[in-house]
Amino acid sequence: MFMELIDWRPVLLSIRVAVIATVVVTCLGLPLSRLLARGEFFGKDALESAITLPLVLPPSVVGYGLLMLIGKNGLLGKVLADMGVTLIFSWWAAVLASIVVSFPLMYQSSKAAFKSVDVSFEKAARTLGANEVRIFFTVTLPLAWPGVLAGLVLTFARAVGEFGATLMVAGNIPGQTQTMPLAIYFAAESGDNTTAGTLVAVITIFSFAVIFLANRWSKKHRN
Repeated sequence: MFMELIDWRPVLLSIRVAVIATVVVTCLGLPLSRLLARGEFFGKDALESAITLPLVLPPSVVGYGLLMLIGKNGLLGKVLADMGVTLIFSWWAAVLASIVVSFPLMYQSSKAAFKSVDVSFEKAARTLGANEVRIFFTVTLPLAWPGVLAGLVLTFARAVGEFGATLMVAGNIPGQTQTMPLAIYFAAESGDNTTAGTLVAVITIFSFAVIFLANRWSKKHRN
């Protein structure tokens, strides 16, 4: 009976948003962090600063920047509107917000992991005729995997807990854009401590379980 009193849609939406955001961040973050871990070029410091900027900016500032980008009068928003697509105040906007705020965590962890890989193993693979793609997936990535896994966990956990930027661009529409953090905030604000407390317990236990299992898996495969 108690379970039926709680709206579990924010939980399912948060997980869906976090999974999609983690996949996108991984696909974009791994090659970029691998490139910047070894490459040197003009403007690298500025690029890295821009990548990590969402990590230090207040979420509301990040959200406002996204609002100016994908809003109806935004640069990207106008283009999407001409195509009949409205991104603002949709759950896809929540995905975009989660991608932006969690990307620096994946980048920093993966970059440190790739830097720790002994380049002699990669050179040996090249002498055996392996191309760069094969070297990345069979040599570099397996050796850097513990750090990459840490980035994946941090990215997923950050996406699940994203609040400020999501509220700015996705709003708080129950059943559509209301994620767990938003549901907790507005439930507490309205005095619904049952819902707020339950969702707090869910997100805490879920995040703890993800981190715990990832640490156990990493420790098992490191030994």
